[in-house]
Amino acid sequence: MPQSKSKNKNKSENKIIIGCLCAIGCETIFGLSYIFTKQATNIASSLTLLSWRFVLAFLIMSICVAAGAIKINLKGKNLKPIIIVAIFDPIIYFVGETVGIGSTTASESGAFLACIPVASLIASTLILRKEPNRPQVMGICITLAGVLMTVFAVGLTASFSATGYLMLTVAVAAYALYGVYVEKATAFTGAEITYIMLAAGAATFALCAIIEGSLKGQLGTLITLPFRNMDFLTAVLYQAIGCSILAFFMSNVAIASIGMNRTASFIGISTVVSILAGVVLLHENFTAWQLVGAIVIIAGVYIANIKQKGGSQ
Repeated sequence: MPQSKSKNKNKSENKIIIGCLCAIGCETIFGLSYIFTKQATNIASSLTLLSWRFVLAFLIMSICVAAGAIKINLKGKNLKPIIIVAIFDPIIYFVGETVGIGSTTASESGAFLACIPVASLIASTLILRKEPNRPQVMGICITLAGVLMTVFAVGLTASFSATGYLMLTVAVAAYALYGVYVEKATAFTGAEITYIMLAAGAATFALCAIIEGSLKGQLGTLITLPFRNMDFLTAVLYQAIGCSILAFFMSNVAIASIGMNRTASFIGISTVVSILAGVVLLHENFTAWQLVGAIVIIAGVYIANIKQKGGSQ
């Protein structure tokens, strides 16, 4: 009996380690995507970037599925749970984020999106009835403070855009609900959830980009851009393989392994990675306030994941 308990304890600990590593990996990839997104949006519209990102990701993952490298089995399963996931993220989230960022200043959009862990905590509590423990609440609040510190360190400006504020609020709520419904979709693997998310993103954003390209008379440019511009192709491949396949998959595994509350506590890591990437690769300025903010973020992540007395997580 003690041996059985020991095995269960080891399995539980391994599951937590895998979940935490996936959350860190996911946020690291998202943090580095800042470099490629900035590079690509200087070349094409956000819709063009999103369409190519999700279409390529879906095609690449479909090839892996056909080759047997990735196992997908949706036969006989009720697809409603993962369709709900896909509606919240990527569809609603990316529409809200794209329009919101385009309508507001960098500091405003950064401040809004920094609230995602708090929104996730609230959604998990209200919908899943999972009460966060004190370290999780403290850690997420400290992480939020750190992210806001790094955002405002580069200057606080205001757009007073009601549309922008509304769409960013929609994006924050959509991401929180995405996490909740991933945690509820227990009948599906991380790969299956990711595949449906990519299919939904490819169909939605490709259609939107085609409409945009047709209205602007740039449909030919939309279709040929990755084959004519190496910088755009590089950016799209990173976002397709890195962000849309690997990061989505790791996010889904993390949520399934350690829950939405703990996964949300790692979100601030992407801010730290994006700052470091900007300094090292783009030679951007690095202020003392950004350094303090980064330290506060890491401290918040650590506190949110402290193992409590008695072994509870």
